[in-house]
Amino acid sequence: MEEIINKVANSALEVFDLEDYYPKGMRVQIDISQWLLEGFLLKEKDFREHLKNHDWSQYQDQYVAVNCSTDAIIPAWALILVGVHLAPFAKKVVNGTIEDLDASLYEELLSKIDYSVYKGKPVIVKGCSRKPVPMRAYILATNYLQPFARSIMYGEACSAVPLYKDSKK
Repeated sequence: MEEIINKVANSALEVFDLEDYYPKGMRVQIDISQWLLEGFLLKEKDFREHLKNHDWSQYQDQYVAVNCSTDAIIPAWALILVGVHLAPFAKKVVNGTIEDLDASLYEELLSKIDYSVYKGKPVIVKGCSRKPVPMRAYILATNYLQPFARSIMYGEACSAVPLYKDSKK
């Protein structure tokens, strides 16, 4: 019986797994429609009163996405004011969904990585993850890798899809 050889493990292929960079911490979304009259109308005095009486400490060290789930027209200052209340407690505050929040976190993290370790190497951007990695993070990671990698693929080693090959030879 022949010995089974793991060709992937013996190859020069580098795996870039975005899940390895997933920021730890609780993520929460605040829907400001709860503080609007019938979920649609912002009455400044009432809105400010709701914010004043809200327990902001519950967001201590959390990542917070702030949005409005209704089609209400919200003045910019209202979202900014929510951010002001969150600032002393939250690790990060963004306007949008949890996916927007994760994308923003990845944008910060990916900009700080030294991609030169991938210089001249074939790289596979791992596709399957158990954590919610937003598509924007995959695109951004590929853009950062492109100036260094010899080639970039997406997926798993057994079924990778080619994305980029350096034309310089």
